[in-house]
Amino acid sequence: MTTLQPDTLIKNPHGCHVASSVDVPADALKVWEVVGNFAGFDQFIPALSHIEMTGEGVSSLRKKVFKDGNLVVEQLNSRDDQALSMTWTTIYNTLGVASLWAAMNVESLGAGKSRATWTIIAEPAQGGAEALPGFKDFVQGFADDAMNNVQKLFA
Repeated sequence: MTTLQPDTLIKNPHGCHVASSVDVPADALKVWEVVGNFAGFDQFIPALSHIEMTGEGVSSLRKKVFKDGNLVVEQLNSRDDQALSMTWTTIYNTLGVASLWAAMNVESLGAGKSRATWTIIAEPAQGGAEALPGFKDFVQGFADDAMNNVQKLFA
């Protein structure tokens, strides 16, 4: 007879590491109100149809529904409104991502100027090492588009 042991499908990825930063002509707290709103990424990711939240704060879940029908479910791991940072993990998606961890943070660059950075570590669901270059380009392009939209919101 087998004894069941605690297990999980959630693991920290080791695939590709991308970061996208933009300097924004606005106070760090104002920028954090946008990029630090876990339920509000549709403000700067136009491919999203809508976001549905379950719960509040750390351990809450967001379901990002894309206009093309794709779906991503993520859990908020940490949030620090003093440090203007948060992290999350993808727990389900239809985008071909095996695992994904991400962080968003905002730093002040002085009065009326700040830098927002989205960091992503992810692995493709299929293809192994040979799939990584194309996958990394996809993830980097997605993050860069989103962060460029953040910059435009404050232009």
